[in-house]
Amino acid sequence: MENEIVNKVANSGIITIDLEEFNIEGERVLFDIKPLLFKELILKEKDFREFIKNHDWTTYKNKLVALTCSSDAIVPTWAYMLIAIALEPHAKKTVFGTLDELEKLVFTEKLTQLDIAKYKDARIVIKGCGEKVIPINAYVQIATILKPHVKSIMYGEPCSTVPLYKAK
Repeated sequence: MENEIVNKVANSGIITIDLEEFNIEGERVLFDIKPLLFKELILKEKDFREFIKNHDWTTYKNKLVALTCSSDAIVPTWAYMLIAIALEPHAKKTVFGTLDELEKLVFTEKLTQLDIAKYKDARIVIKGCGEKVIPINAYVQIATILKPHVKSIMYGEPCSTVPLYKAK
């Protein structure tokens, strides 16, 4: 059969890593402490503790929460800690920062759990296109994590890649 179509990509031994697979499912929510401040500047401890006690924290069930303050106020560290403690039984994850920082931390956490052994001396393609937006930080991390262990790293799709690294 001289006209047989051969899938060279499938037979190449290239391993494709899709960073979308490292994403943690769940709605992302920003919890801004600003509305809880008096004149958006001062935290009144009694009022704040009353809010913590009476707020319906179940609305954060299985959500990923970023705690922040969008006003230019000095908020004591313990205030964020109180919110985190209140969220703990409900939220899937709670971090201090913006939604972008939350996204970066989610990927960092997952990438640090990567089983490097299965990529030893492999040719890797880090998938570049997908349904979800992946933080650039995740691409930087995966490249630096894999580099000491693999034969090569490429970016894109197996049929059309940008070479990034090749072991000597």
